[in-house]
Amino acid sequence: MATTTTPNAFALRAASLLKGLRDKGEFKHLQVLESPMDAEVLIRDAAGKPRQVLCFCSNNYLGLANHPEVVEAGIKALKDYGAGTASVRFICGTFAPHLELEQRIARFLGVEAAYTFVSCWNATEAVFPTLAEPGDAIISDALNHACIIDSIRLATVIKKGVHKFVYPNNDMDTFETRLKEARNTIDDDHAIWVITDGVFSMEGSIANLPTMRNLCNQYGAILCVDDSHGTGVMGKTGRGTHEHHNMQGADIDLFTGTLGKALGGAAGGYIAGAKDAVELIVQRARPTLFSNALPVTVACSASKAIEVLDRDPSRVDRLRDNCAYARKQIRAVGFEVIESPTAICPVIVGETAKAIAMSKRLLELGVYVIGFGYPVVPEGEARLRCQISAAHTHQHIDALVDALKKL
Repeated sequence: MATTTTPNAFALRAASLLKGLRDKGEFKHLQVLESPMDAEVLIRDAAGKPRQVLCFCSNNYLGLANHPEVVEAGIKALKDYGAGTASVRFICGTFAPHLELEQRIARFLGVEAAYTFVSCWNATEAVFPTLAEPGDAIISDALNHACIIDSIRLATVIKKGVHKFVYPNNDMDTFETRLKEARNTIDDDHAIWVITDGVFSMEGSIANLPTMRNLCNQYGAILCVDDSHGTGVMGKTGRGTHEHHNMQGADIDLFTGTLGKALGGAAGGYIAGAKDAVELIVQRARPTLFSNALPVTVACSASKAIEVLDRDPSRVDRLRDNCAYARKQIRAVGFEVIESPTAICPVIVGETAKAIAMSKRLLELGVYVIGFGYPVVPEGEARLRCQISAAHTHQHIDALVDALKKL
């Protein structure tokens, strides 16, 4: 077979794009950890040697990723059930721990049923392509997570005739306008779906769920909440953003969420809500019909994480105290940090290259924080996203602030 040494169009384009990222200081370098995820981690330096740094960029909100009971539950599951499921759920991939975890998630959220996936991205991607039908309308917050946006895009392609409406972040007046538009667009045989993050990952802002629930009731809409950054964080007992608003789980029609943040920090996601909606997902959602089941090790460690949270909600109090302390201290040294009770503390710095340069300097000072810029956030709104954990002490936070001072 003949070969050619002439670069193809893609190779030339890829090389040019990567060079542009490097030239602008926007190229992302993957940092390698050589320890469990915790408030302090070992990170591989340029010479390939491990170096201890403070970690302020993980989603380990409750400090459970390295909790002895959570780790032991995973180890026991590995011994009892092996390394993998080797199957999708409807063939031979459903193990007893999957059902136990799903029952625990449903009880934790106060809903009828739950079903797990290998990631929350998979779970969210399953929702609208499966449940929405041509003639339905989907209304989405402009700052919703990329997995929500892709789920809606996929639905509009697969189910031709699905209508899409977007409103500015937490703008309830425009939200009601979109509901009116949707109600006037569809007929009575079709559904209006409303989808929002509970906690917005780049802003740390919180969805106005009480107002949204009232308006959904008024216009006959279904309220769906992805609470990946709220579960384990928000509310008195960490149930999530709905509990923060003194709402019940049943006030939300459908949840999506992750096991990869506060609930053990491993992997996996879930859909939770009405039994019939969950059953339709089981029967028809492509991400579960064509993808392996959640590893049993993760199912058991996540189940144990929820058990630990139920038993010891003081972790939520400790996290809340740390979040308030961090915001106060960061603001005191002159940085702009978005006000919020969440564990996400975005420090706004402006340009993408500046955020990345500041992140690099912080790491040199022994503090691991990631700079986010375009296209993750809009141009000119780049930020250092400091993420707080119940595992942090005030001394850890003081060290973060001292490093920020040096910038």
